[in-house]
Amino acid sequence: MKKVTLSTLFFLCWTASFSQYKPHGTGDLLQGLEKLKVVGSAMYIAAHPDDENTLMITWLANEKKVRTAYIAMTRGDGGQNLLGTEKNEFAGLLRTNELLGARSIDGGEQYFTRANDFGYCKSTEEALATWNEEKVFSDLVYRIRKFKPDVMITRFPPDERAGHGHHSASSLLAEKAFDAAADPTIFPEQVAETGTWQAKRLVWNFYNRGFTNTPPDDESQFIQVDIGGYNPYLGASYGEIGSSARSMHKSQGFGARLFRGERMEVLRHTKGEPAKEGLFDGINTTWSRIKGGEIVETYIDDIIREFDATLPEKSVLALLQLRKFLESLPSGTLVENKKKELDELILDFAGIHVEVIADDFAYTPRDSLKASVEITNRGTLSASLKEVNLENPSFRLNEKAQLETNKSVSLPVAVLLPTDFDITQPYWLREKHPLGYYIVSDESLRNLPHSPDPVVAKLTFDIEGQIFEQHFDVKYKYVEPSFGEIYRPLEIRPEITVTSNLNSLVFSSMTPQEVLITAKAGSDKVNGRVSLKVPEGWTYFPNFQNVSLEKKYDEQILSFNIVPSKEGSKGIITIEAEVDGKTYDRSLHSIQYQHVPEITTFPMAEISALKLDLKKKGKKVGYIMGAGDEVPTALEQMGYQVTLLSEDDLNKSLKGFDAILIGVRAYNTKDWLHFYHDKLMKFIEEGGNLICQYQTRGRWADWQNSIAPYPLEIGRDRVSQEDAEVRFIDPASPILNKPNKITSEDFEGWVQERGLYFAEKWGEQFKPVFGMNDTGEDEQLGSLLYAPYGKGNYIFTGLSFFRELPAGVPGAYRLMANLISL
Repeated sequence: MKKVTLSTLFFLCWTASFSQYKPHGTGDLLQGLEKLKVVGSAMYIAAHPDDENTLMITWLANEKKVRTAYIAMTRGDGGQNLLGTEKNEFAGLLRTNELLGARSIDGGEQYFTRANDFGYCKSTEEALATWNEEKVFSDLVYRIRKFKPDVMITRFPPDERAGHGHHSASSLLAEKAFDAAADPTIFPEQVAETGTWQAKRLVWNFYNRGFTNTPPDDESQFIQVDIGGYNPYLGASYGEIGSSARSMHKSQGFGARLFRGERMEVLRHTKGEPAKEGLFDGINTTWSRIKGGEIVETYIDDIIREFDATLPEKSVLALLQLRKFLESLPSGTLVENKKKELDELILDFAGIHVEVIADDFAYTPRDSLKASVEITNRGTLSASLKEVNLENPSFRLNEKAQLETNKSVSLPVAVLLPTDFDITQPYWLREKHPLGYYIVSDESLRNLPHSPDPVVAKLTFDIEGQIFEQHFDVKYKYVEPSFGEIYRPLEIRPEITVTSNLNSLVFSSMTPQEVLITAKAGSDKVNGRVSLKVPEGWTYFPNFQNVSLEKKYDEQILSFNIVPSKEGSKGIITIEAEVDGKTYDRSLHSIQYQHVPEITTFPMAEISALKLDLKKKGKKVGYIMGAGDEVPTALEQMGYQVTLLSEDDLNKSLKGFDAILIGVRAYNTKDWLHFYHDKLMKFIEEGGNLICQYQTRGRWADWQNSIAPYPLEIGRDRVSQEDAEVRFIDPASPILNKPNKITSEDFEGWVQERGLYFAEKWGEQFKPVFGMNDTGEDEQLGSLLYAPYGKGNYIFTGLSFFRELPAGVPGAYRLMANLISL
């Protein structure tokens, strides 16, 4: 992804990931030349998206001007999403793109290991065991050897002070990898490609409780650096740039104010040679570290001295000569990276704007891809296009074009895509994976933030008699009237996709349930039929539905009725489309938010199916939506009539509802909710059940007295082991007996965790229902509390119903029915 123009940062940063055209002013060009002089590198290592110190990365990339990478052990798949309903792998996709947006602002590069964020865990040992330590460690060692950082920086300590097993594990692996990357006997299969590498030092970006940056009070070695400086080339301070990068983590609610002024950071020595004054003490970051490269810095200084801000193109010939000289130097990571930096600078200095734009955003493997090469020479140099090559699929356009000053050239390109062309799919999601780590079958893609763009064009230019080549991704561009110009990544789609309106089906009776399936054409004239594969004992009707889609993107809605087995069972329903003798079983999933590019994937067309013995009381349920909430759909499948309640609805009568549920984090995301405390308490008093799911302590002061009829404080306690023993405090409690008998079997098969943000303190009116704890910890009683109030009941629960119900966990449905029926 192309780096954001920092001189226009505050106008463009929120759209950074859309890759809109970004003008490069003279400050950007001079910053690029100064950066070209520096050949040092740094790698920042942590566990998740949003763990990285974006101000530190900004300072490294733009003040120290070293090549800077952030490697996140995971993609944040197990984290929360304040923006929508994406969970698990889809949440990871969203957060991956948020990270790329952050890097496009702060100037860093982004990498990952294959570790899957399986949710909060409290020990390093659990994290490493679940991740498959050997594979994840191999990924980290590989990227260190490939990137060759001079310094490595961890965000967390390798022990319980990190506050999360993933955090401490990331630091522990970094310490091991610091030594292992230099040892040819460790992962020797990598060495032929990457060589070995020994970084100069490893430091911890130290913090005290509350992430305060005061120095450690022990005898450890450390240095302090001020990362809050101002860069006149960029027209912004590193605090402003880093804060804007931080604000890209919108799904986490991490929008940050723009920071200005001094910002002291502590870097505590961990391994290698201790730094005494600066992070790069004893490290040669000049071109003299490369044999024959001593003259490069002088050469660049001459270009800077002769730089004409009104005619930057005057520097292009000197830059092309420098490029030719770099070709004579020994090849290696440092030189090859500087060639890429220089290639981008040459076109920026020349004022040559290039785009390769497809006629459409999606094609199928047998389509003819049509695109245009669009070039505008906004400078005064003599330039021409000599050749266009597509590397995959192979295509060559020999048509030449003279690039006259301030005139645009558009050359058509058309190529037939091969029938075995891969569909667009994140490489780490191509295969089903176990809990804890992804399957990466193509090792050449390991650590990369996303799959390579499907079609890449190599353009060959003649600039003032010098031949110059550059690569460009083929993209799609369109205009949204309410927004402007938007770029969208190119997609390769199946001939047909079949997408269900439901991810899961839950039955408590033999009454059939309707499933609507959207069949969508990837090309013109798609004719076939759609059928289902259901678990043993299940049936459906009709047996198949014919599909006739005349034009590309046409859709046809198909209705199937599913009949469950007579006995309780759980399985998978697969949707299949047969077209011209070929079977297609992929759905279409799109993630759309303004701050990231549209993300399209094609997961398996599957529906989880559950038939369970479920009894319930009541019919009408009101629901106040929280963040990333799919519980209402589950309640409807249980047979409840669910009404989503807005602020206007709370101004009306609530009579008629048997229960009202407050969604996860609703108090955190809906400022108005605590104003209706009295109204909700009256609902309980008159005989209703109010069920409040977990909330976080953020903005606690606003609503701490407006959540329950009696004193109740939410803490940070959780039970992260999804198979932790659940003990019944009072086996005679109605919650455990009516209308469903709850037993220990109902807590089998839970996913990711038992619960989170349990109640910490409560009034004597509340009765705890469950006791549970993670291994080695004290028992927690705050996962589910209830208290009679008037004729009704108030219930608080930190149990993760928001995960368990969409995942089809039988016991979660039975327990929820008891809460509503209380």
